[in-house]
Amino acid sequence: GADRHSAPAVIPERLPEVTLADRDGRPRALSEWAGRPLIINFWATWCAPCRREIPMLNELARDPALADFALIGIAIDFREDVLRFLAETPIEYTVLIGEQDGLDASAAFGMRSLGLPYTAFIDRSGRIVTIHLGELHRPQADVILSAVRALDAGEIDLPTAQQRIRAQTPKIG
Repeated sequence: GADRHSAPAVIPERLPEVTLADRDGRPRALSEWAGRPLIINFWATWCAPCRREIPMLNELARDPALADFALIGIAIDFREDVLRFLAETPIEYTVLIGEQDGLDASAAFGMRSLGLPYTAFIDRSGRIVTIHLGELHRPQADVILSAVRALDAGEIDLPTAQQRIRAQTPKIG
């Protein structure tokens, strides 16, 4: 019913099994990146804050210090619109595209309503560490990524990583 949309997000503990087509039309399963920490950005071409994030996400994708992370953009949008957008805007990371299956992927991440953008951060064992709602800025990404890295190094546990992210992520905008 209509109340479903006001329900809070119930974020699953682990990366859901999602398969979507890439820009070449090839189906790609998120499990392909198993064993690597992931940054998964949900976006759409019609979403202004999503478009604003792309240069910063390209910086993350290029950053040698983050070479172990895989960055994946999931466009919940019409394929033709995304391909047209990609022809004009360089995106230097994997882009997966889905219309209804993109919405299904979003629901699999526990998102009940479609506020875009949002970015899921997954540790290398496949646990969802946090989901950042809204436009992501580099100072926020740096705090989250450093917590994920400490978690992957065995320096802290998941609740500590999540607490650190909540306490230290700057509020911007």
